[in-house]
Amino acid sequence: MTDTFCLTVNGARHVLPHPEDRTLLDILRSELKLTGAKYGCGMAQCGACTVLVDGRPARACVLRASRAAGCEITTLEGLADAETGALSPVQQGFLECEGAQCGYCLNGMVMTATALLADNPSPSREEIRAALRHNLCRCGTHLEIIASVERAAELMRGGAS
Repeated sequence: MTDTFCLTVNGARHVLPHPEDRTLLDILRSELKLTGAKYGCGMAQCGACTVLVDGRPARACVLRASRAAGCEITTLEGLADAETGALSPVQQGFLECEGAQCGYCLNGMVMTATALLADNPSPSREEIRAALRHNLCRCGTHLEIIASVERAAELMRGGAS
């Protein structure tokens, strides 16, 4: 066993102490100070900890950090343009349509919607609902969340700001 391992997060390579059996969420929040992904349930049930691993949504609260080595990890912080700070279309859509109330679900909704729109730039409402079905929203802002994803899709297609 080596004393270190590497993670590529938001395009940057990080050499870190070997994680033993620590979760990716713990490494992201404690070691890298990336706090967009939240600890919610700790059982991969709520979606608050969602990150993208090689472009696919993954629950960082149960994913062992060592399993993510060699993968491209994207967190909420990695979605905005690093040079200009401009929000991603999904982040902008959520901002414009007020797709969050308490913020508990926001990270998971944004990350899952980002993956959805990468695969399907024009999803139907049913496809949006299906993609987000495993992300828990306690405030009940489901209509605003769906509108946010629809707005993000419009922005990605070059819709007016």
